[in-house]
Amino acid sequence: MKLIDSIVTQAADIARLRREIHAHPELCFQEVRTADLVASKLTEWGIEIHRGLGTTGVVGIVKNGTSKRAIGLRADMDALPMQEFNTFSHTSQYPGKMHACGHDGHTAMLLAAAQHLATQRNFDGTVYLIFQPAEEGGGGAREMIKEGLFEKFPMDAVYGMHNWPGMDVGKFAVSPGPVMASSNEFKIKIHGKGGHAALPHNGLDPVPVACQLVQGFQTIISRNKKPIDAGVISVTMIHAGEATNVIPDSCELQGTVRTFSLEVLDMIEQRMREMTEHTCAAFGVRCEFEFVRNYPPTINSAPEAAFARQVMVDMVGEANVLLQEPTMGAEDFSFMLMAKPGCYCFIANGSGAHREMGHGGGPCMLHNPSYDFNDDLIPLGASYWVRLVEASLKP
Repeated sequence: MKLIDSIVTQAADIARLRREIHAHPELCFQEVRTADLVASKLTEWGIEIHRGLGTTGVVGIVKNGTSKRAIGLRADMDALPMQEFNTFSHTSQYPGKMHACGHDGHTAMLLAAAQHLATQRNFDGTVYLIFQPAEEGGGGAREMIKEGLFEKFPMDAVYGMHNWPGMDVGKFAVSPGPVMASSNEFKIKIHGKGGHAALPHNGLDPVPVACQLVQGFQTIISRNKKPIDAGVISVTMIHAGEATNVIPDSCELQGTVRTFSLEVLDMIEQRMREMTEHTCAAFGVRCEFEFVRNYPPTINSAPEAAFARQVMVDMVGEANVLLQEPTMGAEDFSFMLMAKPGCYCFIANGSGAHREMGHGGGPCMLHNPSYDFNDDLIPLGASYWVRLVEASLKP
């Protein structure tokens, strides 16, 4: 494993910063303390900063030489609205808030890379260090783009990285094409006519209509979608009724749709809408159909994925760079990849054995109350960022 010596030397200090962020988690668009810490360290290292994109975003600018080439590196800063079960010294100080996805570690790895880039500057061009708010449902990447991220900081390509539990530390995973799914929500309200449950012929029962839709939606996956295309429709909530002897006036369905392509997503939304409207018409009830697209699929551009893979291979060897198996989870870095060429990769977080005494006893998986980022990743992740810059912006 080829790590950068100066990053290894500073890793303990960066790990302390990471634990400071972990102990003070902030939710989407509320990352004031975290952004202040990031801005303070970048300024201390002589890095020009820009603040305020996406409300709390921070962009560091490191320039060297005369080249017009530029690269963007992105880390997310926000935490999740959940209670932490860990009891170690850096556990969350804020009830109901937790860094359960490792964004504290993502921020720390990019800070470690920033420190090295600021002092060594072994490149010719510009590096934009993007510390992004609100990945967890807020669409912070979209907001930064809307507020001029790529106009203010023109870059040729943009790269992101996420820790991945269950993979042995020292490994990366990267692939071209779709690596994370689109995230979408639907809400369907069926309006019937309530009445006495013993006299169903006097009303219009919305519950059987809802049952038809739950079953029917799965035929979109099995009969309308190509078998080789990925897609998920999950009805996760059904709300109806208040008493056992009363047919309710209405029934509400809610759930999620995940796909790896916008074409499949378009088809699913259209078929769900048609099926809802026509089924309700057949039963003589009225419906409201709402479909909200949150995050698009995260799709790596092939040249940038191949480039990132070669940087990883040079660092850790061919055997430790795995194919990135696509996941139906979602990531708002997808908005950046829709606007710019780039690559989103995984860095192994280990099996959880790194956790100190006082962890909650549960698995060290993402979005789990016993999760903690593995500080052993900091030198490797930061070295990857630096090597990616140096290879992309060779003098």
